[in-house]
Amino acid sequence: MRIVIAGGHGRIALRLERLLAGRGDEVAGIVRRPEQAGDLLAAGAEPVVADLESASVGDLARHLEGADAAVFAAGAGPGSGVERKDTVDRGAAALFADAAEAAGVRRFVIVSSMGADREPPADTDPVFAAYLRAKGAADADVRARAGLDWTVLRPGRLTEDPGTGLVKLSAGSTGRGAVSRDDVAAVLAALLAEPGTAGRTLELIAGATPVEEAVRAAAG
Repeated sequence: MRIVIAGGHGRIALRLERLLAGRGDEVAGIVRRPEQAGDLLAAGAEPVVADLESASVGDLARHLEGADAAVFAAGAGPGSGVERKDTVDRGAAALFADAAEAAGVRRFVIVSSMGADREPPADTDPVFAAYLRAKGAADADVRARAGLDWTVLRPGRLTEDPGTGLVKLSAGSTGRGAVSRDDVAAVLAALLAEPGTAGRTLELIAGATPVEEAVRAAAG
């Protein structure tokens, strides 16, 4: 497969690139800064420099031509304010989905967040609340597109702990919990290889089920 990842220098994306390249897939990662290219090359991915906040649909569609799947793993990141949560976490996701449709790439996986399916509690930090709303709006946009075979993945609290390969993945609620970025990347890689998960919104936390088994069950 050829897979193009938006947010290619992110902590989940770099892990995913290593996994995909390791199994023989061709991977390209979209990054904003040229100096990030070396990290992608080290992960086995082709770096593509493009700014998701200013690129046109046509610009991104050219990078997606010939791809079998697209993954949106971009985010405004820590330290960004309310405005960039909207322009990146929502706006760039919609732009990337537009580009995937324009390039004829049907398989589309988006990394969302647990809690994106409801209004944040009143005492939520305003920036985090904006993030959750942006993620929820991006999910809704993608799920409304008949031109995409989409999967929405909503991980719980992300950690830097080593992956265990054991998760809880559910189209319902997993309950609150944490999950390592290693295991999120492993689940994403498995989702890309399992077309039966198209049309599913899945919550993910650490658990007791091997990744491949959990993804097969989610496709059933």
